[in-house]
Amino acid sequence: MKKALFLTALLSLSLPAWAETGHIADDVYVFFHGGPSNEYRITGRVNSGERIEILGRNSQTEYVQIKTESGRVGWVPGQFVGTGDSKLIELPKLESALEQSRLTISEQADTIEKLNSSLSQLQRESGTYTDQIRSLNTEIRDLQSQISNMDQSNLMRWLTYGGLIAFGGVVLGLIVPYLPRKRKRQDDWF
Repeated sequence: MKKALFLTALLSLSLPAWAETGHIADDVYVFFHGGPSNEYRITGRVNSGERIEILGRNSQTEYVQIKTESGRVGWVPGQFVGTGDSKLIELPKLESALEQSRLTISEQADTIEKLNSSLSQLQRESGTYTDQIRSLNTEIRDLQSQISNMDQSNLMRWLTYGGLIAFGGVVLGLIVPYLPRKRKRQDDWF
């Protein structure tokens, strides 16, 4: 028994150089022993989720040598030891991350609501502009029709004026031969 304690003390002094951070399983209270099996005397108790340093492992009994935060060293069954931080330590970090995610979601929801409002306004403006475009296109067609009608009206007016002038010329041509002519004087001095 003294050899085991001496060996344990020697291991505990030599192993901290490569100690690994770990924790006791979150759902149990574990008794730790003076050696790498339950045949050794119980030297204390470790609470669930408590942070520990893993000092070594016994491959035959699958016990793990640990050092608690208070500095006590002992052996516990390997099934109750986990590496890294326990869920109890990670829980506040996760809750903080969850709260941050909720804030982000809330901000994104506000942004989405603003964007939807802007989209609705733009769609209304687009509808107004579409109606204005239709109205202007109708007005353009009406003006083009009026211009076409004015061209035909001007053409008819010019044809009418030309016809009247031609008629006047014909009438004048028919009347002129019947007009009395001035007689030539006859001077004989030629």
